Amino acid sequence: MKKENGKGDELMASNYIRFDWAMKRLLRNKANFAVLEGFLTTLLNEKIVIQKLLESESNQEDEFDKYNRVDMLAENSKGELILIEVQNNNEYAYFQRMLFGTSKLVTEYINRGEGYDKVRKVYSVNIVYFSLG
Repeated sequence: MKKENGKGDELMASNYIRFDWAMKRLLRNKANFAVLEGFLTTLLNEKIVIQKLLESESNQEDEFDKYNRVDMLAENSKGELILIEVQNNNEYAYFQRMLFGTSKLVTEYINRGEGYDKVRKVYSVNIVYFSLG
């Protein structure tokens, strides 16, 4: 089956499993963490061991705060955070939203009174189904 992408280009519809489906279904089971660990180890060129996956659909602290929606939040063996998001639709301010989400994680994982040397490293892994350029 062929369909157009809106630019007159014909695309082949595929029956392959999409990565976003795998993230949301397959990787919720701890027995399947090796799939995500292997992907992140290859992507970041360092050994990644997933300690836990946190659900983070919304973490709005007050009515004026923005939501920070991520698909997955992982923590590696060094205590570094890995924010993973799969985005299907083009979004006008996507880069700004990525920056906001990463910055919000930095502030959520440091306590009042702690020194800035306690700020945890945050990786943002974004898998998008549209052109960023």
